[in-house]
Amino acid sequence: MNTPVRSACEAVLARPALRVGLVAGEASGDQLGAALIEALRERVGRLECFGVAGPKMAAAGCEVWESAESLAVMGFTEVLPHLPRLLRLRAELTRRFTEARPDVFIGIDAPAFNLGLAARLHGAGIATVQYVAPQVWAWRQSRVRKIGRACDLVLCLLPFETGFYARHGVAAEFVGHPLADQIPLEADRAGARAALGLPAEGTVVALLPGSRVAEVARLGGDFLAAAAWIAARRPEVRFVAPMASARARELFQSKRAQVPESPEILITDGQAQRVLAACDGALVASGTATLETLLSRRVMVVAYRLGGLTAFLLRRLRLVKVPYFSQPNLLLGRAFVPEFFQDQVRPAALGEALLARLEDAGYRRELAVEFERVHRELRRGGAGRAADAILRRLERAPLPQGQS
Repeated sequence: MNTPVRSACEAVLARPALRVGLVAGEASGDQLGAALIEALRERVGRLECFGVAGPKMAAAGCEVWESAESLAVMGFTEVLPHLPRLLRLRAELTRRFTEARPDVFIGIDAPAFNLGLAARLHGAGIATVQYVAPQVWAWRQSRVRKIGRACDLVLCLLPFETGFYARHGVAAEFVGHPLADQIPLEADRAGARAALGLPAEGTVVALLPGSRVAEVARLGGDFLAAAAWIAARRPEVRFVAPMASARARELFQSKRAQVPESPEILITDGQAQRVLAACDGALVASGTATLETLLSRRVMVVAYRLGGLTAFLLRRLRLVKVPYFSQPNLLLGRAFVPEFFQDQVRPAALGEALLARLEDAGYRRELAVEFERVHRELRRGGAGRAADAILRRLERAPLPQGQS
């Protein structure tokens, strides 16, 4: 090895590793975290990551202190049985991160858990970043003050979010959505169907009742009954249901046993993006999957169901500040995708809404145009932009360990 190359290698090896603490909530956070880890490593070379992670982050080189699935809890009242465990976990993570002294702590989604942890670490002199902006613009807007105190930087996946944070003096950057980079602008329907063993022709409907077990418990039965409703009117329709975990699959299959008229359904382990590429339309639980469906440019009907008391409190206290809850409608700024909330989630209503739009050629043409426009707007190299924003923030202030 010649001298200049050897000197350059020695300089890289001598550079201290960037040490990053991470806490990701559930499958979507794990996916975002894995892409961010890879992007950071590309930029800094030596990288040490540790914290709460899923299998994708672990594969990317993150030391797993606790599984990301342990944070897969949603709602107000639904979290109560898990609260003692979550509080113990947050206290333990506060201790471990404070002792480990990472250069930066990055909370990925899971704001109810991560913001409290970030506040404690920020108070201990550790730089803090929230990746995936909490949707305080939608409900409980008073939380924005807490976010400003807890986080040095908020990374937004959606373009309209930065304006709200800027108005409240919180440093925020729009980085685009990594899913928009991962999902091609034109889905390979034929290839996806071949990979799944589905016929090249004919209508395929996807059932995505959620990645959390609690979501599958609340929506799985209605999605299966909606599939039965569709099959009774369109017997040629094929159905596919990607399951996010073994527990979700087991629960979905138990729900299926309770719907005797349920049609034949291909159940896959994961592969949600492939299933969406293969299908013509989908019944989707509100959340990241609605964005994946948009990016795949597929017709969808969105459902959202919380525990009864949580839904009552949201309505009674008027905590929700936006007219829509699905990401496609929020991004388009209008009620384009059918949404069903709480007791509106009925099998016939879901099935009828989906079939009506699948059979409406004008609607499908408009959907293709609008969803492609949003896809291009979100396609910004999200993981790379997030990594750049984090590194810029660390350059503006001394790192906790005095590194530069």
